[in-house]
Amino acid sequence: MIFERVVRAGLFRLGGGDAEAAHEWTLRRLATLSTNRPALAALRTAYAVRAPRTVFGVDFPNPVGLAAGMDKDGVALPAWPALGFGFVEVGTVTAQPQPGNPRPRLFRLPDSGAVVNRMGFNNSGAAALAGRLAALGRPLGVPLGISLGKSKVTPLDGAVADYLASYRALREHGDYFAVNVSSPNTPGLRALQDRDHLSALLGALVGEKPILVKIAPDLTEPAIAELLAVCLEGGAAGVIATNTTVGRAGVAPADRAAAAETGGLSGRPLADRAREVVSFVHRETGGALPVIGVGGLLSPDDATRMFDAGASLVQLYTGFIYRGPALVRAIARAAARGGGPAPAAGGAAAPT
Repeated sequence: MIFERVVRAGLFRLGGGDAEAAHEWTLRRLATLSTNRPALAALRTAYAVRAPRTVFGVDFPNPVGLAAGMDKDGVALPAWPALGFGFVEVGTVTAQPQPGNPRPRLFRLPDSGAVVNRMGFNNSGAAALAGRLAALGRPLGVPLGISLGKSKVTPLDGAVADYLASYRALREHGDYFAVNVSSPNTPGLRALQDRDHLSALLGALVGEKPILVKIAPDLTEPAIAELLAVCLEGGAAGVIATNTTVGRAGVAPADRAAAAETGGLSGRPLADRAREVVSFVHRETGGALPVIGVGGLLSPDDATRMFDAGASLVQLYTGFIYRGPALVRAIARAAARGGGPAPAAGGAAAPT
C-alpha cells in the first residue's frame, strides 16, 4: 500500500525517528489542510463511507471513530471526517493547561504494531479548546466527543470540581463526553475508577449530554463488574473499552527495548484483552451500556471481531498510525456490508 510503503516510511524518519515529532508534523499539515475545502472534498470522495448508526441517542454516519490522544487540542478537526472517520474524540483535555511529561514520551514498536506513550495529558486546557471549537465556524459533519481528564496539579479530593470545570467550559460543543479515569500516565488517576470516586464524578456530570466512562484493560473482572454497576446506577450513557495497558504481553522480541519504557501500551498486543473487556461489559450489562471498542484494531477483521464481541462503535489510534486512512475506509465498508455492530439489548445501539 502507498501509505505504508511511502507515507508511513517518510513519517517514521522525521525528527530522526522521534515519534512525537512525526505526530506534531502530521497535525500541522492536517491543520493546514483543514482550511482547504476543495482538498477536503476530494478526500471525502476517496475515504468517506456511509454506514449509519444511532448510539446513546447520537447519530453516527459510520461507526469508526478517531480515538482521543491523536488531536488533543482539536487543531485539525475538519480533516478527520474527510479521512473517513464517522466521529472524532478530542482530548484528553484538563481544566488547567499542562505540558505533560518530559520528552521523549512516545515510542513506536513497529514489529508489534504497537505504541508506548507516557504523554501525561499534555494539552492547552479546556478554555483554549472551547475557544477553538467556538471559532471553527462551520459544522464538523460528524459527532464530536470530548475526553475529560484530571489536571495533574489537582489532588484526588478535588477531582470532581476539576472535571466539572472542564465540562462546563465545553458542554455546548460536545455531542458526548468521555470521563478518562484510566490513563496510567497521571499519578493516582486510576483510583477514580473505584465506586466512591466514580459515583461522585457521574453525579456531577450526568444530565445534559451523554457521559461515557473510559476504563483500563488491567482491571479484574470483579472490579469491572463493580464499575459497571456504578455506571448503570449513575446514569452513564456507555463505556469506552479500553485505555492503554501497563502490561507488555505479546510484544515482539525486536521491540522489547522500546517496550521497557514506562507508559501505556496500545496496538496489536492489546487486541485480545480489549476484546475480552468489551465482551464482558456487553455480557455483564445485557447490552444496556453501549460500548466503544478500542485497542489493537489494525484490520477490518479486527474491527468485525470487536463488533461481534458487543461493541456498538470502534475507535482507532495506533491502527491509524500504522495503516492510515485506508484502514478507516475498509472498516466502514465492512460495517456497511453488515460486518458492523448487532443491535444491543433494549435498543441501545441499533443501525438506522
